[in-house]
Amino acid sequence: MPRYYITLPDPTKARGSDPSLAFTAHGADGFAEQLQTALTGTGLFERWRAKQEDPDDVNDAMAATDPSAKVKGTQHDLKIDLVVDTVLPGEVLRQRLRLLAGSGWQLRDVT
Repeated sequence: MPRYYITLPDPTKARGSDPSLAFTAHGADGFAEQLQTALTGTGLFERWRAKQEDPDDVNDAMAATDPSAKVKGTQHDLKIDLVVDTVLPGEVLRQRLRLLAGSGWQLRDVT
């Protein structure tokens, strides 16, 4: 299973452009929990799809979930590191992160 190493350099700025879809967390555990929920369930994706001009045109592959996905968060000074174990394609993970964190995240490594 791929492991993604993600950093939120400034967690206060790790917010997507749509507040109804964005992270609301403030601590490492909260960010990890919200990302894990976004990967294991369809809630975030379905809320995003409903906001699209033509929801039926959205690529169904982007709705993929991984019920066994795990996310662990740790705080290091001001930044938060997230370790994500998931079988989801990188494209799906990136889309969920953009919704949640906007551009306030960095992919550090994949193993």
